[in-house]
Amino acid sequence: MSDIALSERTSSNHTVRYALQDIGTVTKRNLIRTRRIPEALFFSSLQPIMFVLLFRYVFGGAIPVQGTTYVNYLMPGIFVQTMCFGAISTSIGLAEDLQTGLLERFRALPMSRSAVLGGRTSADVVRNIFVILLMTLVGVLVGFRPAGTIATYIAACLVMLLFSYALMWGFALIGLSAPNAEVAQLMSFPILFPLTFASTAFVPVQSMPGWLQVFAKNQPVSVTVDAVRSLMVGGTYHDPSSIWKAIVWSVGIFLVLAPLAIRKYRKV
Repeated sequence: MSDIALSERTSSNHTVRYALQDIGTVTKRNLIRTRRIPEALFFSSLQPIMFVLLFRYVFGGAIPVQGTTYVNYLMPGIFVQTMCFGAISTSIGLAEDLQTGLLERFRALPMSRSAVLGGRTSADVVRNIFVILLMTLVGVLVGFRPAGTIATYIAACLVMLLFSYALMWGFALIGLSAPNAEVAQLMSFPILFPLTFASTAFVPVQSMPGWLQVFAKNQPVSVTVDAVRSLMVGGTYHDPSSIWKAIVWSVGIFLVLAPLAIRKYRKV
């Protein structure tokens, strides 16, 4: 790239536009990579399908819920759980790029420093959109019947995508801190398991021990599940305040974790 072009990219009038172009380029690169490894996308989608079948047909009959069928209660929790576990791919992908030296090559190019992390998280959001469509189809096949409108269903999907995007920046921090992809995955699961299973995703919080209910009611996964359930199922579970709480949680997580991930990227 010529000195004139480089100076143009660093001018204050063009910085944002070129940063968005760089993010778009890295996003496209990551999506092409995903397309060329369809097995990874298949097996990452297989896990939530197995959870749906397990809880729907094995545990569902033993878990009483009020105001709706168990499958309607279950699917919002499965959606959010899938978004959470899908965010792990951000840490794995960055750890792989770091291990292979690709991040060093990116750093040597005249491109925005935000493009690598922004492109990775943006590509993972696009992948999550595909997963939501797939899980919606699976849910309908096993009896899931959303009670809201198309607008409220889309709103629920946007709440999930916002939450997963915020989580991705935390897992980006893990991926940049891990020596390889395997360790990045091992570091991620101990964080997600307590949040997803000690939540309202699969069982009503009233069935938990009293000391656990305080945590389960107020942690971010439960708040997001409640928001999605409010929009998708409604009725007994309609709680508009949970929607705003989920948005606040997501924005707060992003504002805390994104700067930490960016700072870590500058040091690797």
